[in-house]
Amino acid sequence: MKRYCLIILFVIIAVARSSAKTYMEKQVPTPNYAKNKTNEVLGIVLHHTAQETLEESLEILTSPEKKAGAHVIIDSDGTRYIMAKPEVVTFHAGYSILNGREHCNYFTIGIEFQGNTLEKPLTDDQIASGIQYVLPIMAKYHIPLDNIVTHEMIRTAYIAIHPDKRSHAKIDITPTEYIRFMQALLIHKYKALLYSLCCHRQVAS
Repeated sequence: MKRYCLIILFVIIAVARSSAKTYMEKQVPTPNYAKNKTNEVLGIVLHHTAQETLEESLEILTSPEKKAGAHVIIDSDGTRYIMAKPEVVTFHAGYSILNGREHCNYFTIGIEFQGNTLEKPLTDDQIASGIQYVLPIMAKYHIPLDNIVTHEMIRTAYIAIHPDKRSHAKIDITPTEYIRFMQALLIHKYKALLYSLCCHRQVAS
């Protein structure tokens, strides 16, 4: 009976995986990156662009004058605008601390969700596309869930250590949307684990 349950579970998960939506990617390189540095890729930082339109966000993150960059912008329909490869150091974190270490630009990936989560929540497509983007990176670089954070979290950590520095805290993305994203990511990882276990059981039997 247990074997049949596992087979059923395998079929359900396989169907879910096969029907998963694949989101379009477009290459929009940012000039705002460190030319002589290599990203260690130890964590992922979630942001929102806080701009009303995608065009405004792209303009800011590709403007040499703004000196702000990211690795990807995820639009409301889930389309990903790839601005840099994971190993590139982009300028997305500013004054920041993660796990006691400063200068998060040098060891994290910056994800920008189009829009302002203070005014409107992330779309389901943004969350699904974000998960689709981060899962291969997490697997390749062995990034734990605890190292997926928001810009506010790493900036607040910096201010706590350096209260004299001029780095005002702000919401980016909201705690509610961060929880939504992390819950969805956790569920997806459990599904992948169950899928792997089912495959293992099938081969063993």
